[in-house]
Amino acid sequence: MKFRWLATVAAGLAVFGTTVYADQLADIKKKGELVVGVLGTDEPNSYIDPKTRELVGYEVDLGRAVAQKIGVKPVFKQITLAARIPELQQGHVDLLAASLTHNKEREAQIDFSVTTFVANQQVMVKAASPIKDVPDLAGKRVATAKGSSMEVNIKKAVPTVTVVSFDTSPQALVAMQQGKAVAFVNEDQSLARALVAMGSDAKNYRLLPTTISSEALALGIKKGEPALKKVVDDTLRELESTGKAQSLYDQHFGSKSPLKMGQRRFKMESDQISE
Repeated sequence: MKFRWLATVAAGLAVFGTTVYADQLADIKKKGELVVGVLGTDEPNSYIDPKTRELVGYEVDLGRAVAQKIGVKPVFKQITLAARIPELQQGHVDLLAASLTHNKEREAQIDFSVTTFVANQQVMVKAASPIKDVPDLAGKRVATAKGSSMEVNIKKAVPTVTVVSFDTSPQALVAMQQGKAVAFVNEDQSLARALVAMGSDAKNYRLLPTTISSEALALGIKKGEPALKKVVDDTLRELESTGKAQSLYDQHFGSKSPLKMGQRRFKMESDQISE
């Protein structure tokens, strides 16, 4: 009887251990798909192609590369900025490719891949605005995306600013255009894309000269999954060593894109952590 009880306890512990220390990479291979969380509203990182109605973009391509390395089908799930980390922690997505800043605060919650992009955060205002630079925003209303590092960084730069947050960056831009805020904060590549999309109306807006922050972006991985993190990092380093990383940059941000952002300032080789 005693031995039977011990066997039952041991079996229970084994099941418990399997649950706690499950290998996410093995689970991904078993189900045959990698679920990648993307914003879908942040061109050129991830957005819906108006012709095909499919999700495309720089971070979508990175997600596809990881799925191909694992040998499974990529499945892209649109999520909001504020929901990114909860969606990963709760297992609703396997990987985040969602304009995610790699900083010390978030390292306590999730793991990160090697750096996939380095972005400068800037402020857009109307061309006729009396605001000349970032310090002039003191006491003013500024629009940005909810759950983004821009919320924190604009407050660091101008402590008395009033931050008005929206679910998506496009919504925040519209709010500034409608006069609900005097300025709009976003990353430089997204601001460049917004100006291109405005066409002839772009002359009615300008960027303030001071950059409020330089941010290292990375893919997000659930904590305690070293096998998956290794595959993700190996994929990104392989993109770098083969020249594919440069090709993706040129296609989405550089010489072959409407943005013409200039030379790449990073390599997919190591971690860069933003403060």
